[in-house]
Amino acid sequence: MTTTISLAIVNLLLVIIVAPFYEGVIRKLKAVVHSRKGPPLRQPYLDLLKLLGKERLEVGGNPLFSFAPVLTFGSVLVAALLTPMGASPPLGFAGDLIVLVYFLALASVGIMLGGTSTGNPYGALGTAREMMLAMVVEIIVVGSLIVAVIHSHSFDLMHISSWYRESGPVLSMVIAAIPFFLVLQVQLGKLPFDIPDADQEIMGGPFIEAGGPSLALYKWSYFAKQIILASLFLEVFIPWPKTGVIPVDILINLVKVLVVIALVGVIDAVNPRIRIDQAVRYFIGIWVVLVFAIAFALIGV
Repeated sequence: MTTTISLAIVNLLLVIIVAPFYEGVIRKLKAVVHSRKGPPLRQPYLDLLKLLGKERLEVGGNPLFSFAPVLTFGSVLVAALLTPMGASPPLGFAGDLIVLVYFLALASVGIMLGGTSTGNPYGALGTAREMMLAMVVEIIVVGSLIVAVIHSHSFDLMHISSWYRESGPVLSMVIAAIPFFLVLQVQLGKLPFDIPDADQEIMGGPFIEAGGPSLALYKWSYFAKQIILASLFLEVFIPWPKTGVIPVDILINLVKVLVVIALVGVIDAVNPRIRIDQAVRYFIGIWVVLVFAIAFALIGV
């Protein structure tokens, strides 16, 4: 019980306190690529504090507008407790991979509810785009993870991770890792897939009417998802090395997450936003790769 509580506190601290630092790394890296000085690494913390200190404004009196950011942030926090971040997930006894994917999807539902509750046409358009991407991307994420489930014969994340560490690299797992990594940009709302909240086109989309604490919760959710999704990717597809010492393994995971976040930042910095039709063609290509991965997994390769 003590270990479970300690791990729960660690995971929550990582997604609440450390996650904005990783966002600061992405911003600084993007500035370096663009030959700019860029904001300081602490800028995301300052942004969150500023938003949290602003007055909460209601739009149209719809209770969903106030509930949506709480649902989004709460779902992300629960997902963090179900995600291995160098150690066993604190709530691993209460839910497996299916439950984790459910709460990550629920966070997207919260964004959709917030966008549709404002009555703003830009919010509705951004919500439609968010829904389209969510349906496409969730299939890819689940499909990639199903490859690991087929091999390990389990939906338990720690069992999947331990199986892959012991078995060594497997062709189908290597192939399945590619689609998962490629959709990280979409999941994290980074270029070239920031289509739902394209500021220059639809002025924030589902977040157009959000401000103050509500916008802070949305932004914090995105920061937290960076650590959650990167940790999930690493624990399932790149679970090496492991020392067996929990604090050391957590630190190793943080370093590996930083590398993944840096790659996401570079992709964000060097790519323009793509059109929806281009995104669809891109996802079709990923589906083809994923089909090969599942086929190889089914024949044991």
